[in-house]
Amino acid sequence: MFDIEGSEFRVVRNNEEQYSIWATHRELPAGWFEVGSRGSKTECLAYIERSWTNMRPASLRRSLSGDEGTAA
Repeated sequence: MFDIEGSEFRVVRNNEEQYSIWATHRELPAGWFEVGSRGSKTECLAYIERSWTNMRPASLRRSLSGDEGTAA
């Protein structure tokens, strides 16, 4: 994704609880949902750094904990 000076981004997450940023003027791809944080690219990446503490996909975490039937 390119970085345009002054662009606003939003933090998005998928069902596997993986995070990314997406420009606010673009439609979100299927399977991704906004998680409420908007701002500059730097601000959004800082939010992700604070929030995404376990990089393993949610399905892997559930299978390792024995909660495979539990929704994320």
